[in-house]
Amino acid sequence: MCTEGSVEARLRLVSEAREAADELLERYLRVPVSKAMNLGSARGFDRAVARLAAQLRARASQADDAAVRAAVSVLDVDWGSTTAERRRALIAQALKAAGGRTAAVPGAVQATFGDAADEVVRAARSAARQGQRLAISADFNALDRRVVDYLATSQSAFIRDEYGRRAEVFSVQARRIVSDGLEAGLGRQDIARDLARAAASTIAGRGQPYWEVVAGSFIAQGRSCGQLSSLAEAGIDRYVFEAVLDEHTTETCRFLHGKTFSVSRGLQLFERVEAEPDRMKDILPWVRESLDPDTGRKSLYVNRAGQRTVIAEVARSAVGTKDDRGEFVRGLGEHELLDLGISFPPLHGLCRSSLVSIPQ
Repeated sequence: MCTEGSVEARLRLVSEAREAADELLERYLRVPVSKAMNLGSARGFDRAVARLAAQLRARASQADDAAVRAAVSVLDVDWGSTTAERRRALIAQALKAAGGRTAAVPGAVQATFGDAADEVVRAARSAARQGQRLAISADFNALDRRVVDYLATSQSAFIRDEYGRRAEVFSVQARRIVSDGLEAGLGRQDIARDLARAAASTIAGRGQPYWEVVAGSFIAQGRSCGQLSSLAEAGIDRYVFEAVLDEHTTETCRFLHGKTFSVSRGLQLFERVEAEPDRMKDILPWVRESLDPDTGRKSLYVNRAGQRTVIAEVARSAVGTKDDRGEFVRGLGEHELLDLGISFPPLHGLCRSSLVSIPQ
């Protein structure tokens, strides 16, 4: 006769086997597996991020590779016979050629975001109905549809800006590589090799980790806004910020874990960023960390419109441990945090925290 523990173990084994089979089909055999996102658990969230990141990277990789080839082809010259002015012109020409290839990436990934936006909000609503047992409809409400529309278009501008930053970095790198190479007496082949390496690592981005941050931000924001919509529909106006307290949890989410916030104020933040998506970094800033040389303590802070505001200091860090928030001093309260745009995830890259209702 099976015990309760052995049944749970078998069910877990079956679930893990199915996930492994799905991954095998998708990654190695290139067979698409259609399945709904599960955002009601940390593991489900992580899998959703990995899936979306892989889709985004696949959309961008062809353009990235073409951009690297375009830049390298322009820069494969006899640098020793060029003037300083000609070198600057060649690097500018290479950046223009690369930019022509990557210009299509934001539009290409926007199609992926559009497909995923509906799925993210639907998963958030499902988790609210089933996991938190909220008395809400299974169908989208008007606010859900606004969240879907916002998600579908909000990320493209940031990706476009990221490619612009990569181009600027590569421009500096290319000038240095050519200058150092000529000074060291390197030939055309050696300089071309170094330029190709720099282009591959800079213009083509940082691979899967970069797209995981993008996907994590997209899914976390979609889940949070979907949760706020579900809470409002259920007539609930308070929620708890709930972090995943494991070895990977940041100081930021440990500080906010257990704090309560207003649903209506959270929706006001969404409405602001919906109206001005280009100001997202000021309206919903990510929290940064730094070490204070005077106190030796780590500070959590945000930068808004060039102004730095400390939201808490870490008195005892619990990073790297499970089920421990740590201890904080000088922490801001709910209203101060809300005024700064801090009340729901994501608050940093790969933020996994979520919202839990407080029944009235």
